[in-house]
Amino acid sequence: MDKVFIRKANKNDAKAIADVLSRSQWFTYEALYSKTYIQKLIEQYYNVERIEQEIVFTSKEWHGYYLAEMNGTIIGAIGGGMTDDTTGEVYVFYLDPTMRGKGVGTRLLNFFTKIQKHIYGAEEQWVAVAKGNDYGIPFYEARGFIFQYEELAYDTTEADQDISLKYKRTL
Repeated sequence: MDKVFIRKANKNDAKAIADVLSRSQWFTYEALYSKTYIQKLIEQYYNVERIEQEIVFTSKEWHGYYLAEMNGTIIGAIGGGMTDDTTGEVYVFYLDPTMRGKGVGTRLLNFFTKIQKHIYGAEEQWVAVAKGNDYGIPFYEARGFIFQYEELAYDTTEADQDISLKYKRTL
C-alpha cells in the first residue's frame, strides 16, 4: 500500500471530504436505512458548503476535520470536539470503503485521539455508532470502546428509526 498522510483539512478539501463521506454513507447504511433517508442525511450534513464552514470555524467544541490522504486523494475523514472539560467525542468518522482493513482508520483515530487528549485534555472519548453498523461496532470495540447505552441518533425522530449506540473509552 502507498504511503498515507494524516493532516488537518483545509478549505480546498471540502469537495473531496463530501465525496468520501457520501460514498461511505451509502456503503455503511444502504442495508440499514431507506435511500431517501440516506440522501437526506448526505444533503443536510455532508454538503460542500457546510463542510467548508466546518473546516474554517473550529473551536474546543468542534476541532475541524482531520484527513487520511494517499496519492493526493482523501481516503478518510474524522472530526469531533469536547463535550466538557475532560470528555472528547468523535462526531464523524468515515473511510473510503476500499481502504477498510488496511490500518488507515486506526491511524486516523489514533491521530485524532492524541489531539483530544494532549491539546484539549480529554480523559475519556465517546462515539455514537448506528445500531446495526457491522463495520463500525467491531472497529470501536477492538480499540477499547465499551457500550454504554442507546438513544435516538442526533437530530432524528422515532419515525426515522435511527438508533445510536453510545460507546466510550478511557484515554
